[in-house]
Amino acid sequence: MNFDYSETQAQIRSAVRDLCGRFGPEYWRQLAQECEYPEAFVDAMAEAGWLAALIPEEYGGAGLPLLDACLVLQEINQNGASAVHCHAQMYTMASIMRHGSEAQKRRTLPRIADGSLRLQAFGVTEPDAGSNTLAIRTFARRVEGGYVVNGQKIWTSRYRHSHMYLLIARTTPIEEVKKKKTEGLSLFLVDIAKAGKALDARPIRTMINHHTFQVFIDNLELTDDDRIGEEGKGFHYLLDSLHSERLLVASEAIGDGHWFIGKAAAYGRERIVFDRPIGSNQGVQFPIARAHMNVEAAELMRNKAATLFDAGQPCGREATMVKYLASEAAWEAAEAAMTTFGGYGVACEYDIERKWKESRLFRTAPISNNLVLAQVAEHLLGMPRSY
Repeated sequence: MNFDYSETQAQIRSAVRDLCGRFGPEYWRQLAQECEYPEAFVDAMAEAGWLAALIPEEYGGAGLPLLDACLVLQEINQNGASAVHCHAQMYTMASIMRHGSEAQKRRTLPRIADGSLRLQAFGVTEPDAGSNTLAIRTFARRVEGGYVVNGQKIWTSRYRHSHMYLLIARTTPIEEVKKKKTEGLSLFLVDIAKAGKALDARPIRTMINHHTFQVFIDNLELTDDDRIGEEGKGFHYLLDSLHSERLLVASEAIGDGHWFIGKAAAYGRERIVFDRPIGSNQGVQFPIARAHMNVEAAELMRNKAATLFDAGQPCGREATMVKYLASEAAWEAAEAAMTTFGGYGVACEYDIERKWKESRLFRTAPISNNLVLAQVAEHLLGMPRSY
């Protein structure tokens, strides 16, 4: 086992760090204040080729391993920026790459790679089907040559900043599924402009600048060519995106954790109270030290899971655990930084409050940490099913 990052990976991180340097704290503060989407940053990421990191070279991408892509997102957040606005561009196309037709690949992947096509919107969650994905009710009714889809999705982030919409819907009513509930779901690639008024997206106001929507689907007409892979196999295709999603999002949390620790440690050294640096107090330094160790541990677990993924080996359990470990470590670091900065922690000019709010989301999405604990208890430890 080699725990060192390669020279190429160090160069990737350096290049991403340089790009982030063009978008300083003032840029992100203003966006948060005005609830604006970071178009310039996303365009710069696409132009530099980072959002095409996982797309094979034959389709215009870089063909990098998942671990390298993870380091791209980690470095963004580690430099005080926010990768959440563009991370989906790196993993939503996994289902197309693995299960799409050659025509679908040729039609989408080169345009995703050059930035002319954004595939950032992922329609999975519904008002009554959150963590329980198999309870979704959005239905694609079979008609001649295609489908007519009706239903509702929620927490569809970046919808208005996407050209295409990856949508999962039932093609067999849930009441008629005879064996496994994982059957009877199909995955579709929707052209948002072509869909027109059949898709009605309404923004959801949140505590962070996240740009998420609920989407009402009314008689959306799709063709057989819009379906990815076989009918009824959509849930299995979805898992290909979910494993990479969890590792990539966990990498953002790891980046946040390092950012918080760096900020808190520096402030602890510099801030003088009662004629001594506040970092000399164990009540300040111990939480930062604990958070640092946990972030480092999460990063090692992430590297293991990504290495398994890149080797084509099963990594679902590891990817899920990494998401938990990274998000909890990042939140621990966020709390330590907020406590270290005291009153200044809630002042926008120090950026702690902005990143503190962002890091809290990782404990809930893309999978609830309580659900991770339930899965580990049941499937790894053989304990009774909790829910």
